[in-house]
Amino acid sequence: MIKNRFWWLLPSLMPLLLSGCNMALLDPKGEVGMQQKSLILTATWLMLIVVIPVIIMTFVFAWKYRASNKNATYSPNWSHSNKIEFVVWTIPLIIILILGTLTWKTTHSLDPRTPLASKEKPLVIQAVSLDWKWLFIYPEQGIATVNEISFPANVPIEFKVTSGSVMNSFFIPQLGSQIYAMAGMQNRVHLIANEEGAYKGISANYSGAGFSGMKFMAYATSTEKFDEWVSKVKQSPKALQLTDYDELTKATQNNPVEYFGAVKPALYQDIINRFMVPANQQAAPEGHGMQQEMPHDMEQGMHMPSHSGSGE
Repeated sequence: MIKNRFWWLLPSLMPLLLSGCNMALLDPKGEVGMQQKSLILTATWLMLIVVIPVIIMTFVFAWKYRASNKNATYSPNWSHSNKIEFVVWTIPLIIILILGTLTWKTTHSLDPRTPLASKEKPLVIQAVSLDWKWLFIYPEQGIATVNEISFPANVPIEFKVTSGSVMNSFFIPQLGSQIYAMAGMQNRVHLIANEEGAYKGISANYSGAGFSGMKFMAYATSTEKFDEWVSKVKQSPKALQLTDYDELTKATQNNPVEYFGAVKPALYQDIINRFMVPANQQAAPEGHGMQQEMPHDMEQGMHMPSHSGSGE
């Protein structure tokens, strides 16, 4: 009896139930995220042009043609209407054409590998997904961090992304555009924060038992505070060499923030090369390995053939 009496309260409880949701995608703080929000809302409203009338008509027809309504027109032999066919086909087709055009345009304009237009020089951050943590290398500053990054607001950020383990996905929801991280490959995503703040970064691809805790913080600050942060990291006595990196690759959960005041030159490229170069060549002296940066994105590592010098 109580259930039948208060069932109408359920719709009013929905906003309360949804109040705990994190609407990061609808609260963007960067240029890319704002454009993606606009696309999401535009596509949603276009689809609701069909969805809302259908929902309304479902209730209207159910009420009008209920068994107790003796005034409703009874037409058991009705089977076709050109007017109805025109409406139910034309409107969805127009919406599909509009959505298709929007998708095609934004696929190119929001390509994560396309640099953002800005007078400021992009800051390069190399991101490496590990089990289950994020390693960030600042090649120009010569520092590295675990599960924390910082950058100036209103300065484009070029993230170079790879994996030291299984496939993963790099994502800062309020800034936009997630990108996949894959071993032996390099991917890129260009982002910018239009205002200072602290933004949560996550792993957006299941990669094992600890992936749910594979989170990091991204701090957009003033240029002065960013310089102070870099100086703070450089004061760390830890140095990130290959042996230290090997220790980081061990699968651990609930990893704290770590700072490395010095980094082995070209460590990021060495990480990629581990999946490209045969095992017997990985320990080659510096200058003899494949240390050059790959010219294209999403380059897939391949074992290089060895030459015996026999002339064959």
